[in-house]
Amino acid sequence: MESRPVTIAWAALLAMMVLLTVTVIGGGVIDGHWPFQSSLMASKGGDRLKNSAQHRKLLRRASAMEEPNRMWGERCSRADIVINQGPTSPLPSGIPTYTVEIVNACVTGCDISHIHLNCGWFSSARLINPRIFKRLRYNDCLVNDGKPLTNGDTLSFQYANTYSYPLSVSSVVCS
Repeated sequence: MESRPVTIAWAALLAMMVLLTVTVIGGGVIDGHWPFQSSLMASKGGDRLKNSAQHRKLLRRASAMEEPNRMWGERCSRADIVINQGPTSPLPSGIPTYTVEIVNACVTGCDISHIHLNCGWFSSARLINPRIFKRLRYNDCLVNDGKPLTNGDTLSFQYANTYSYPLSVSSVVCS
């Protein structure tokens, strides 16, 4: 015959297994919290997903990849120009520098000219050859002096500023 403490231990173990089974079948741990904690989280404001998202840091791409929106017979689109940007060694004065690469990634073999970028109030402490990249007015910068960037070619330059400028393609002309 079993003793009373062993019977209590088996009953406790059985109760924990039932609780664990119900929790796993019912969804288990959500955002690091057991289901019975959801009422506490809701009382602190918002749903569980909102509370957990406040502590996540998302990475942003320099330029969002955009699927080409071609009409029948069009050879190229804005999405064929890919812009990559990243930090490089700072100037001797300590001003951060950034390298920009602009690539014609047209899969139909097209040359693209009159490439205009959204660039805000772009400015640089380092001189940039205006035939490569220049700001025409607020949020309008011209690439390659408007001349065609041939299929597969890359154009690059460096600029210096305390922060990087978000650059995105605003318009192109298929050559």
